[in-house]
Amino acid sequence: MKFRPLHDRVVIRRAEGDLKSKGGIIIPETAKEKPQEGEVIAVGPGSRDESGKLIPLDVKAGDAILFGKWSGTEVKIDGEDLLIMKQSDIMGIVERTATADRKAA
Repeated sequence: MKFRPLHDRVVIRRAEGDLKSKGGIIIPETAKEKPQEGEVIAVGPGSRDESGKLIPLDVKAGDAILFGKWSGTEVKIDGEDLLIMKQSDIMGIVERTATADRKAA
């Protein structure tokens, strides 16, 4: 099934949370805090202003983003847990640099 969000809505795949604490303790699934970072999977066409002109969204598929703790609606599409939220719930785009990518590896 393909899903296409409407208006200024965005579909997000939440980033994976840590499996271990910094001290090496394994965190059970029920005790994990859900991350507030994710990847944009799909975006709607945008919203319209008073004159009817289409205003495109600032985010695009593939962007890494930060969003509010209680933002969005959790849905399951094709067996995958995703979030659908309005663009206004997104706090910003995470810019990845080559230096940060090397440190993560």
